[in-house]
Amino acid sequence: MDRETGRPGTGLRTDPRTPLPGVARAPRPRLAQGVPGAPPPPAARRPHRRGLRLSAAVGVGLLLAGGGVVAVDRLGQDRAAPAPLTPAGRALAAAGAGRPAALADLAALIGERRERVRRAPADPASWAVLGAALAERAARSGAPGAYTEAERALQRALAQGGTPDVRALTGLAVLAAARQDWAGAVRWGEAARDRAPGRVGAYRVLLEAYPGTGDAEGADRALERLRKVRPGPVAEVAAAWVHRERGWREDAEATVYDAAARAATPAERAAALSRAGDLAWERGEAETALARYEGALRAEPEHDGAAAGRARALAGLGRSEEALTAWARARAAAPRPGYAVESGELLLALGRSAEAADHFALARHQAAALARDGVRQEPVLGRLEADHGDPAEAVRLLTEEHRRHPGPAASGALGWALHKAGRSAEALPRLRAAVKDGPNTARPAYHLGMVHLALGERGAARRQLTRALRLAPQFSPLHAERARRELAALGEPAWGPPPA
Repeated sequence: MDRETGRPGTGLRTDPRTPLPGVARAPRPRLAQGVPGAPPPPAARRPHRRGLRLSAAVGVGLLLAGGGVVAVDRLGQDRAAPAPLTPAGRALAAAGAGRPAALADLAALIGERRERVRRAPADPASWAVLGAALAERAARSGAPGAYTEAERALQRALAQGGTPDVRALTGLAVLAAARQDWAGAVRWGEAARDRAPGRVGAYRVLLEAYPGTGDAEGADRALERLRKVRPGPVAEVAAAWVHRERGWREDAEATVYDAAARAATPAERAAALSRAGDLAWERGEAETALARYEGALRAEPEHDGAAAGRARALAGLGRSEEALTAWARARAAAPRPGYAVESGELLLALGRSAEAADHFALARHQAAALARDGVRQEPVLGRLEADHGDPAEAVRLLTEEHRRHPGPAASGALGWALHKAGRSAEALPRLRAAVKDGPNTARPAYHLGMVHLALGERGAARRQLTRALRLAPQFSPLHAERARRELAALGEPAWGPPPA
């Protein structure tokens, strides 16, 4: 039973706070055995009468690698043993299985497909694969220009006519999600799902996009379908984030821990470990979070989310100079303006206001570059303006964001901007909704506590500020200290009968 939510737990006995097996070692592919829904090991599969069936991934590898050597199967008949997959083949196989590809393999696939479309510019399949690979790279690199290049390739695939290629539809959904256009991601993701209900990619996008539009039931349906189509680590990492969005932290930690232990590739392991780090960080366990993020970075050194998480954890542990170096690594991996905002807030907490201002200016510059590439920047700019700029501009930006994508995150962000603009009474219901309906994390509770304080509601302010620090004592190098100061000023509650 989850002590915080009162909701039954998953029944898994795994303790998410113990070190993951193999975190300090290089990840090894492993087969999930004894797990309901997991594929049996090769020896347990019944051979076809004329030889063993090749998997879809092996078939792709044969096409790209140009064949294989001859081997003898258990029935004594000759069969072609697959040659090792090329890097491009590995990326294509990962896409077919719904797994994240290694960034180096993704780059190889992009190069190979660029050459194909140069030789055959009317080939819609090659344009679809190229566009989908570019969209995934844009989502993971955050580089300005990458989004427009991906969109052009995907639109070129659809412009060839005929039945739309599901890879192009899925790529457009991935691209819309990377641009934080959640409505567009739902539209393209549902089109891809309807075109090929058995493919995994559409469900992964929809699980991210539905919460952005405030459709929690849609996320539940997509997760149920994904678990049927592809049970295993991919589904469990997605499930963990759905549980997290609902505030079911015990379930989220158990499922993502299991996914990390069963991951078959370094990129898959990095994705699961980074999510495990996020959940540990939100639970206030900085040491555990740091170990998870460092494990993810050993599996995939270019994982920017793990690099950013490591920076947060180091800051929470008081290792500020190491944290600033880690933030520089995260910004180098992906120029996301949110990273510059967070590193600027750390500098501000250290009293280095001039350097912090430079980081905030960098965040605005990066946001402008991404906006030109079609990436929506209202959430990060709204946060920046509310806390370190023009709160009225933050209200304008976040009102538009909430109109487009209603949900707990947008409601909470708008509520905080209203409070900073001096409109705390308007902010209160929005922040209450964010705390009630969103993930059980510290920052919304802190925001709600500060609004209660501004309205003179001392008891409610004390409860929410205490809750924020109990959830994660170092949730922000800047705001956690402010919460402690305000609690100290509030003092202990006065017990006894109310005044007559």
